[in-house]
Formats: sequence, structure tokens, C-alpha cells
Amino acid sequence: MLFPTSLVGSYPQPDWLIDRARLADRFPPRVRARELWRVDPAHLEQAQDDATLLAIHAQEQAGLDILTDGEERRESYSNRFATALDGVDIDNPGTALDRSGHPNPVPRVTGPIRRRHPVEVEDLNFLRAHTGRSPVAVKITVPGPFTMSQQAQDDYYGNPESVALGYAEAVGEEVRDLFAAGADIVQLDEPYLQARPEPARRFGVKVINRALEEATGTTAVHLCFGYAAIIHERPAGYSFLPELAACRADQISIETAQSGLDCSVLATLDGKTIILGVLDLNDMTVESPETVLARVERALPYVSAERIVLAPDCGMKYLPRDVAFGKLTAMTEAAGRLRAGSGS
Repeated sequence: MLFPTSLVGSYPQPDWLIDRARLADRFPPRVRARELWRVDPAHLEQAQDDATLLAIHAQEQAGLDILTDGEERRESYSNRFATALDGVDIDNPGTALDRSGHPNPVPRVTGPIRRRHPVEVEDLNFLRAHTGRSPVAVKITVPGPFTMSQQAQDDYYGNPESVALGYAEAVGEEVRDLFAAGADIVQLDEPYLQARPEPARRFGVKVINRALEEATGTTAVHLCFGYAAIIHERPAGYSFLPELAACRADQISIETAQSGLDCSVLATLDGKTIILGVLDLNDMTVESPETVLARVERALPYVSAERIVLAPDCGMKYLPRDVAFGKLTAMTEAAGRLRAGSGS
């Protein structure tokens, strides 16, 4: 299929599940933030199941071709996995600067980083079991090793690359188990490749490749400029992007809508499928299909139609649900028009 459509990862959580005002009033949590949940802990898992069903249904109703679980069980894209590892003290957290330069409580690395058990396999199983359309592709996201290393305080390894390689081993085990459980696409979320380009150039691709060594299915890497609800300004271009031509991932997920990215940079990623961000998440206006079409057409001189997936710029976690659904519907309508115009 040409121009398949997908979320990047997250879909807005219902107001009855999470305190969205408190969520939006802080930087994404790196340690656990259980105070954000509105539901009693005894009923939280059931409530998260219900919210995941709503997210799946919304994606199906909007006509997406690749489904995620909406990350409904997560306080942030990274902290659910990052706080489930051995070698990390979350009860006595450390401090690290967020990408905006503000200090944030983070996991403190106190020993060898190890994955003690699969973290997201049950989430994937739930997604697989409740997709109503067949055949349908499913994607699940895992925080990337480089990003987690930048969101931690190292009191053990004494070397940034060694910390990242420790995370890479844990991520690699998770990726292997997710494919074994039936994932079609596993995506590593690596926003700090853009936020910290100098260490990214030293070892970012190395640790991604380590994490994807045993991947047996389609893999993706997502990098972005930060959630639009928190980081409002966008630079003219990525500080780290062409370097990903050397990574093992099959797909690279980027923003183009809010930033007005010069898409000529995509020519440097020859051979990679581009998950093209075509929905501006800083604008609460629902785009017209024509606007989405224009954003896709900017990329077509540099990326063949066969290598483009349409998606929002980033995760939709912070959007009102009606706005998120309207934007997805505009995107799928644009994809349909593109397919019709290409004769397929």
C-alpha cells in the first residue's frame, strides 16, 4: 500500500483516566508520577484497558493503517520502561537537565542496567487481541537507549557511552521479545538525538544499532523537537538526522509540519522509509486534507512515494481528543487522495 497512515505513538488519554491539566503543567516525568492518575490503584489496570480500547477504536474509525495502543498506560513515553529496569534507583532519584535546560528528577543509575522482565509485551498482546480489522499492522514504541541515557544520572558507569550501551542491551532484549510476540513494527523513541547532537554523533548510532541487532521485523527510530505543548519553538532543521542513514532501523520518523522543514535533507536518508510528520500539533485547528497533501508533496521530490508513511509530527498525548481525531481523519483522507492520484 502506498502512503500508509499511523500515529507516531501516543493518543490523548481520557480526562477520567489522567489529570490532563497536571500533566500539561509539568515536563514529561522521567521517574514515576502516579499522582497523575485519577483512578484508584485497585482499578487502574482495568481503566487503562478501557482507555486503550477507546484509542484503538478511534484509530480504526479514523482509518489508520498501522495501529498502536496509544500509550494509554504511560505517564510519559519513556518512564514506564526506564523505571522497570535493574540497576536504576527510582526511590532516590537523581537530577538531569531536560531538553529545555530545566532540572528534572530522573532515574539514578547505581549498578549494571538490566531488564528483569518484558515490560511492554502484555501491552502488545492486548493491542493485537483487540484490533477489529484484519489484516492490520501493529506498532509499539520503546524509549531509545540514547535518550534514556540522557534522562538519567550516572552514579555507576562513569562514562556516558557505557551508560547508553547498558540501556541498549535492555532495549535489545525488549525488541526481540516484542517481535516474538507478534509486533509488525517496533519503534525506538529518540528525541534526545536532536536535543544533544554532540554526544549523539559520538555514540548515538552505535547504541541504536546495538539495540536493534536481534530485531526480526520492521524497526523505526523517531526523533523530534519535543512535544509542541511544551516546546513551542522549532528550529529551521534537525541538528542530527543524516547520520541515521548508518543506523539499522528501516524507518525514520520526523517532523515537517510545524517546523516547515526543508525536506531536501530527506535525500540523505536514501533507502529508509520516512514516517513523515504532516500534522501540526501546536495548532488546535484541524488541518484540511489539502493542507496535509501540500505537506506530503514537499517531500516527494526527495523521497519516493513507496517510502513514505503519513503520521503526526509527534505523539498526540497532549491534544484534546476531538482535535486529535479530526486531524487523523484529515490525514487519512489525504492519503486516500494520494493513492487515487497514483493509480493505486
